[in-house]
Amino acid sequence: MYAETHRLLLVPLTREVIETRLARDTFRAAVPTPQGPLTVSYPPAWPGDLLPLFPRRLADFNPGKEAWSATLVERATLTAVGQMGAKGTPDAHGDQEIGYGLNPEVWNQGYATEAVSALVAALLARPDVRRVTAQTAITNPASGRVLEKLGFSRVGTAWDEEDGDLLVWARGTE
Repeated sequence: MYAETHRLLLVPLTREVIETRLARDTFRAAVPTPQGPLTVSYPPAWPGDLLPLFPRRLADFNPGKEAWSATLVERATLTAVGQMGAKGTPDAHGDQEIGYGLNPEVWNQGYATEAVSALVAALLARPDVRRVTAQTAITNPASGRVLEKLGFSRVGTAWDEEDGDLLVWARGTE
């Protein structure tokens, strides 16, 4: 996925970036954009609590599937400040789950709202997506506020072995 917002570039997550991040904490890498490759700085904080998922992402890497996974790059500094994407493909009912995370140093600056808004708009424009869903840890109310600002409603609860109790959110048509 490639998109631009006021302060962010949403650039595709590539196999090379995943491999490099698993080998090093800090690096620079060229990433594809419609205007040509762009060199992005990846700080140690990136991709935050999503890093433990990278070995599995690498093992299952599929360039077509990864088209809906994006690194959030701050335009002003060309620094990776987060990661987001669609989890898998839409289910039989047209529900598409998303996930996102930011580097702690950019929390509470509106980047999550800006990025998730762009992702949700792109997904809801697809004919196979009827509703976008997300899960947030009960211990992370800021993530829930992001979804509320974007018109999501709480639709249930879930439990995850790693994150514990979760709130389930949805936006779209029933």
